[in-house]
Amino acid sequence: MIKRKIQAEVEKSLKDFPVVGILGPRQVGKTTLAKEIQKKFRYSIYLDLELPSDLNKLTDPEIFLSDNRQKLIIIDEIQQKSELFPVIRAIIDKERKNGKFLILGSSSPNLLRQSSETLAGRIIFHDLSTLLISETGSEKKIIDRLWIRGGFPDSYLAASENAGIKWRDSFIKTYLERDIPNFGINIPANQLRRFWMMIAHSHGSLWNASKISASLGVSPPTARNYLDILEETFIVRQLLPYYANIKKRIIKSPKIYIRDSGLLHALFNIEDKVELLSHPVAGHSYEGFVIEQVVNLLSPKYNVFFFRTNAGAEVDLVITKGEKPALCVDIKLSLSPLPTRGFFNAMEDLKCKEGIVVYPGDEQYSIRKNVRAVPISKLDKYLPV
Repeated sequence: MIKRKIQAEVEKSLKDFPVVGILGPRQVGKTTLAKEIQKKFRYSIYLDLELPSDLNKLTDPEIFLSDNRQKLIIIDEIQQKSELFPVIRAIIDKERKNGKFLILGSSSPNLLRQSSETLAGRIIFHDLSTLLISETGSEKKIIDRLWIRGGFPDSYLAASENAGIKWRDSFIKTYLERDIPNFGINIPANQLRRFWMMIAHSHGSLWNASKISASLGVSPPTARNYLDILEETFIVRQLLPYYANIKKRIIKSPKIYIRDSGLLHALFNIEDKVELLSHPVAGHSYEGFVIEQVVNLLSPKYNVFFFRTNAGAEVDLVITKGEKPALCVDIKLSLSPLPTRGFFNAMEDLKCKEGIVVYPGDEQYSIRKNVRAVPISKLDKYLPV
């Protein structure tokens, strides 16, 4: 059992809100986390809405939920029955009490909108990421394993590299052929897989709707819709550009990443580190891997962007508090991680006082005043709090 970072946050939220939601892709560990939390409640009930027996209990949801109102009610795969939200709201409003519902959703595109509108002021959401270094351990071989296999628990904990990649291949197939249709999205699986492969080849690069739509034979708005679907289902991250108050020509297209490095490697049939390091995607893969660690370590008061100008100034990650840059992050798959002149120019443009260069080595040291090389294993110690 790997202790998940957000467990304490979810437990605290149950004390402060009537409804707490955990969102994330399938197989990321939402059910396991919910059942760990359930152990701390004397009275609770768990419903999995993919099971007909549990779904039938909610034929008349008002009666069932009211009869169990003294318990913590955990509802898994709630997107299967989104009409529950108004009933939950009515029950909460009758007896305003925190810690009544824990709902889990496999990232239906409409789930967040529906629940936020119906349960406004009554619910808080937590996104469950794939496994992080802070959860698995910071030894080099463990970090390499997490990078190669990705952070889905069944892939990371598989008995072998081959078993891990087979699991990821199966996940991709199931996602395309079952999950997407279950979300009410009518796109042929082969078409979306082709698009996903194009995203893999563009991993760490700027989004180019015209190029991708032309290759796929669809319109740019359709390609944009496909990208939004992958983002809303936690498969893709769009990293937006930072350009507040900068009087220069700024690159304004987002950069796109497949969030789980293991899924990226599966799409390229990369099984181990030797294959990865000889593949052109290696550097961008490591960049995306580090970005996911950073994003999930930061508190919600911080935001992340990238920065790039037509003059060549560039930062992989700009961490901001409000509109003000708090930290510039460069990412290097190298044991000699020297930033380019563009990184230092970007720090000057942004008036960012601190910078770090994240790399896969073991030592932290100063590169230049206010810029340090930081091992990925110690990343959490150098991020703003």
